[in-house]
Amino acid sequence: MTKTVLRLAVRDWDYLTPLALGDLRSSEVQVELHRVGTLPEDLAADPRYDAGEISFSRYAQARARGDEAIVGVPHFLMRAFRHRCIITAAQSPWTQIGQLAGKRIGLTGWQDSGNVWTRAILRQAGIGMADAQWFVGRLTAAHPVVDRLHGHGQAGHIEAVADERPLVDLLHAGALDAVFTPFMPPGFFEPACGLRPLLPHCRQAEVDYFRTTGYVPGIHVLGIRKALVQAWPGLPQALSELLDEAARLWLEKRRKYADTTPWIIDELQQTARDLPDSWNRNGFVQNEQMIADFGKELHAQRITQTCLSPRELFPLAGWQQGIGTKDA
Repeated sequence: MTKTVLRLAVRDWDYLTPLALGDLRSSEVQVELHRVGTLPEDLAADPRYDAGEISFSRYAQARARGDEAIVGVPHFLMRAFRHRCIITAAQSPWTQIGQLAGKRIGLTGWQDSGNVWTRAILRQAGIGMADAQWFVGRLTAAHPVVDRLHGHGQAGHIEAVADERPLVDLLHAGALDAVFTPFMPPGFFEPACGLRPLLPHCRQAEVDYFRTTGYVPGIHVLGIRKALVQAWPGLPQALSELLDEAARLWLEKRRKYADTTPWIIDELQQTARDLPDSWNRNGFVQNEQMIADFGKELHAQRITQTCLSPRELFPLAGWQQGIGTKDA
């Protein structure tokens, strides 16, 4: 029997190794991994892929516009706490979220999912969008010059960085007080890089955040072409379960071969102490509160004109496809 070949565009996540090496196979679908450095701009219009990792924010905005070309699956290929994504100069006096009120903050993209979650942290600390000056631009000179505002600019309040100067350079020069970035700039992990996380104890802040919210924020979600799902309604669940199994096998091997860095075993033990086993469980039911909170933040931050509910964001999940009704 010939299996359906599904071309999947994903970032180079290590938990996909069992799939990439062929250690894990599905009887229903042959997954062809396409590792991408930049997510497809428009997955539905890209002939190279059938499914892929997409921005949760951009997916939500498409749903808000009535664009149903991509079926979103409540499977979050990228999750991340955001406290660690706020960096500042090494000599900065700022060490608390509340100190960012009235400050000059740089971002790598206004509508990016991660930055929506990071601004939510500030909003929880009483710092609204009107309570800071925002500058949007590229992180370093090596990053491309592209539109990072996408129509969300406001003169004197939310602006593109002048002359495309890199955010890291502005941070070093004292022209910015903090920068929000999903990935650390080159050299960040060197002792003399001149930059540091804003919070001296990011991990504890993130553990506290989890204990308050019950989740690690979802950044990227799984998307599949609508025509493919219509032809094969069981595909979303089959693919989600396959990716979950890849992650399970990866963690099993990582706990055994814990010698890739000197203290990775400590990290694995600490994560097990700080978070429940279900912290990265996929599915609609398991992530409904997080999905609801993200919809509320998109609306509060004026990324979407309406406040999308979880069922509006994932109309085919759970009650129609079974996604989220089975424990991962």
